[in-house]
Amino acid sequence: MLEVNGWFFVQLANFLILLFLLNAILFRPLLKLFKDRDDSTRGALEQANEMGKKKDDVLEEIERKLTGARTEARSIFENLSNEGLEVQKNTVQSAQHEAMEINKKARAELEAATDKARNSLKSDIEAFSRQIVDKLVGA
Repeated sequence: MLEVNGWFFVQLANFLILLFLLNAILFRPLLKLFKDRDDSTRGALEQANEMGKKKDDVLEEIERKLTGARTEARSIFENLSNEGLEVQKNTVQSAQHEAMEINKKARAELEAATDKARNSLKSDIEAFSRQIVDKLVGA
């Protein structure tokens, strides 16, 4: 059978002392190191999650601002476009009015020139007709 002698107790004492020393020197610091690393990892993950939420909030805020800016820009563009169309319409109407005035003046001048030409032709016709009559009567 199993024989228990003095060396067994020496080995048992040696094992217990070694276990106590390794526990104090190696295992506890390693377990503390693992716990600290796990805590820092959890903290970093929580911090990363918080930063992700903040990032999403900031992105939503930026998107809201961009949407507002786009809406405002569209409104400004439409207003300026309408103003431009109004200016263009006024300019075209003004140009048409000026063209009509110029056309009226040109017609008036043409009518005056036509009347003047008719009057001068009438006087010339009368002079020619007298000359013709004089030549026919005198002939």
